[in-house]
Amino acid sequence: MAAKKQFILIADVIGSHETAGNQLMEDFKMLVSYTNKIFSSSIESPLTITLADEFQGIVSSAMAGIDIILAMEEYILEEEFDFKLRHVLYEGIVESPINPEKALEMLGSGLTNARNRLNEMKKDTGRFYVSTKSSTAINKMMRIAQHFIDSWHPKDRSTVSGFLQGHDYKALAKIQQKDESTLWRRRKSLAIDEYQMCKDLIHHLVNN
Repeated sequence: MAAKKQFILIADVIGSHETAGNQLMEDFKMLVSYTNKIFSSSIESPLTITLADEFQGIVSSAMAGIDIILAMEEYILEEEFDFKLRHVLYEGIVESPINPEKALEMLGSGLTNARNRLNEMKKDTGRFYVSTKSSTAINKMMRIAQHFIDSWHPKDRSTVSGFLQGHDYKALAKIQQKDESTLWRRRKSLAIDEYQMCKDLIHHLVNN
């Protein structure tokens, strides 16, 4: 059977050599484990930590890969983890059988190209790269999504996470015991609606 293209997802922790520590590694493992559990139906080969600060996996579609990337970013906010990831979603050839237990012992040009791209990204400030159809437009929108995510100050993480989980400003004000008008202003200043629009546009581009 001829090898076919797969959707390869790989990522690494930015600057891990500068901030390496037990807590970072534990948080990274927790993130990977959470993602594999939540997206089990969309993952062909589980996200597997290959080095202390990297993972790779095979997902079922471009949409699944995008959803996983953004969900991981939002989970990092929710848990207030002190690290950022650099992601590559690459549609390419995997010549060996897909390992459904761990994303190890697999070969193919797609895996090589995805890893090469991840290494190239270390020279840039971009944290997301997608190689699939409509990838030029998708990458532009992913760069905008990164702008929103990276603009959120650590002190705002719980508020951002609350809004992204679907709470309106009134409900979040009760949860955080804050004034409703304060939370209404924070939703505006944090550009929550604009970020959600960006996600919607990315989904539209992936589907077309």
